[in-house]
Order: sequence, then C-alpha cells, then structure tokens
Amino acid sequence: MGGLSIWHWLIVLLVVVLIFGTKKLRNIGQDLGGAVKGFKEGMKTPEDATADAQQAAQQIPGKTIDAEAKKETTKS
Repeated sequence: MGGLSIWHWLIVLLVVVLIFGTKKLRNIGQDLGGAVKGFKEGMKTPEDATADAQQAAQQIPGKTIDAEAKKETTKS
C-alpha cells in the first residue's frame, strides 16, 4: 500500500470542486491568503513594523486637508 498517485489527487480535487463550486473555493483561498498575510505582519518585530510604516509614509505623497463636516438640514 503506497502513497496516493496523481490520479487519486485529481479525483479528490474534482469531487471537492463539484461539492463546493469554484466561487466558494476562490473565496476560501482569498480569506486564507489574507489570514496568512496578517499573521506574517503580526510576527514582525517592532523595528520591522516601524521601518515599514516609515517607508509606506514616504511612498504616499499628498497634502493633509483640515476640514469640518456639517449636516445640512432642509425644510419640507
């Protein structure tokens, strides 16, 4: 009794796609990828996080706009 051959894996993959559908599998993959990315960022040391934040701040040029929002009231 050896390991599973490529044909066994292809049949398993086909059954999984038939059960869940490609859209649901794609969403699961995106969620898993986001979780792994978040985990990697959480594992960085504070020095790495500070350096990344400074680098991101340098890459985004722009101006800070100081404003105040007011709700407009109308009479019916």
